[in-house]
Amino acid sequence: MSQQAANTAYFRFYEELNDFLHHRHRKQVVPYQFKGRPSVKHAIESIGVPHPEIDLILVNGESVSFQYHLKDQDRVSVYPVFESFDISPVIRLRPKPLRRSTFILDVHLGKLARRLRLFGFDALYRNDYDDPEIVHIAADENRIILTRDRYLLQAKAVERGYWVRSDHDESQLEEVLRRFDLFSQIIPFKRCILCNGLIERTAKEDVLPQLELKTILYYNTFFRCQHCGQVYWQGSHFEKLRAKIEKFAD
Repeated sequence: MSQQAANTAYFRFYEELNDFLHHRHRKQVVPYQFKGRPSVKHAIESIGVPHPEIDLILVNGESVSFQYHLKDQDRVSVYPVFESFDISPVIRLRPKPLRRSTFILDVHLGKLARRLRLFGFDALYRNDYDDPEIVHIAADENRIILTRDRYLLQAKAVERGYWVRSDHDESQLEEVLRRFDLFSQIIPFKRCILCNGLIERTAKEDVLPQLELKTILYYNTFFRCQHCGQVYWQGSHFEKLRAKIEKFAD
């Protein structure tokens, strides 16, 4: 008895989703052969695109969910997450964007975590987080996963996530700000860059034991992290940091 002939569906990925594809498939129709009735989600991730990066799938011109089962000769258009406009008349494949974006970052993105905190964003990071822990915290606290490991985003429990393309930390910051349209949410010097805790103004006398003599002599305004106790003041580096932040702020 001859084997059952494979069916074929034709996928087209748009915009930054092409970053996940082999160069010969980018901005091209990608044939996908299958037997049985695989879900469109399974097919997309088999091709290499993580589901949290996707916000809209059209099959033969009609919007479908991840649970749609492929049929022979289906033509599938796959679009990235839309941050700047509403596509509510069609089937969104993830919850609506968060009112205030919060993040958890993988082990490769420590410098990005510090920069996001500097800009006022809630960014969890530890260099000993493993992948299951990141996925669990993200789901439990409704956080967006930022990662350099695209396969982390293929975990079933992941709803919101983004594969950071750049490997340069300053470029990564701009990439994330643009990707999630965060410019209007920037509140600098709000969070501790070391632990992500909130910073509040504190009396000078309350932090004297933590200060060096020159700092005591030349500065009078201080801030302290309410979580780890780290002390901050507007030292010589402050203007440089503020100039960097103003480049991005509205």
